[in-house]
Amino acid sequence: MASSILAELRAGAVTGSAEATRALAARLAAALPPGSVLALHGDLGAGKTTFVQGLAAGLGIRAAVTSPTFNIFTLHREAGRVLVHLDAYRLDSGAQLTDLMIEDFLVPPWWLAVEWPEKVADWLPTTALHLDLGHAPGAERRHTLRLRD
Repeated sequence: MASSILAELRAGAVTGSAEATRALAARLAAALPPGSVLALHGDLGAGKTTFVQGLAAGLGIRAAVTSPTFNIFTLHREAGRVLVHLDAYRLDSGAQLTDLMIEDFLVPPWWLAVEWPEKVADWLPTTALHLDLGHAPGAERRHTLRLRD
C-alpha cells in the first residue's frame, strides 16, 4: 500500500473536496515512517492545512488541527505519536528554528509537516518529501510528490 500512495502522489493525485484531500493525506500518513519530514508547497488556499488535518487523522490524532501561523508551530500528541505542524510563513530562515527549539519536540515517534518550506529550506533535511499542492480545473486540488526540492 505504501508504494501505491507514493506512486499515486508522484503521478499527481487530484481531489475534489476537503474530505477527499484529508482522506488522501491519511493514506499517506500510513505510509510515512516515523521521523518523516513532509514539506508542503503551495499558494494561500491550496489546502496545506487541510492536508495536515488528514495526516493527523491517519496517525490516529483526533485533536483539531488548525493553521499554526501565529504560533509558528503546534504539537499534536496522541496515541503515543507526535505530529509537529510548522507554518514557516513568518520566518526568514531556518536559523530561526534553532531559537524555537523545534528539535526538542521531535520525540520519537514523530512526524513533521512544514507549510511554506521555502522559507526554511536551509534547515530541512535532504530526506524531506516535498508535496506540491495547487489548484486544478474547477474546485479540485492537485497534489504532486517529489523527493527533493
